[in-house]
Amino acid sequence: MNQIKIIYWASTGLLCLIYFGGAAFYATQGTMVAEIYGMIGYPTYLISVLIVVKILGPVAILSRMSIALSDLAYAGMFFHLLLAISAHINAGDNGYAPAVIGLLLMLVSFFTQNAVRKGESPNAGNRFAVTT
Repeated sequence: MNQIKIIYWASTGLLCLIYFGGAAFYATQGTMVAEIYGMIGYPTYLISVLIVVKILGPVAILSRMSIALSDLAYAGMFFHLLLAISAHINAGDNGYAPAVIGLLLMLVSFFTQNAVRKGESPNAGNRFAVTT
């Protein structure tokens, strides 16, 4: 297995674990999550929506049933992670580190996907194309 494949699968696997773990945490610790959302100024109705999205996004990326759907999941994660970073910075609670790590993993996964997966994303480019 070449180095780009390892980097892609490690970043994608960790990103998906963050999202699946987040969904599990939101589902099992709803009261705590609602308190946190109140502190950072987000409405609590977003919690149930994010549980679903935090499951479906990684499934779309891992299954790659549709490249457009996979790219849409990456875009959703990008904006979700940027908003999470912004919300924690604005709240002054220093809880932004997981979102920064997730954003870095998401960017690595997105930009290395064409070198590893079948069917190229027109949005990711070929920066890491492996020539044989």
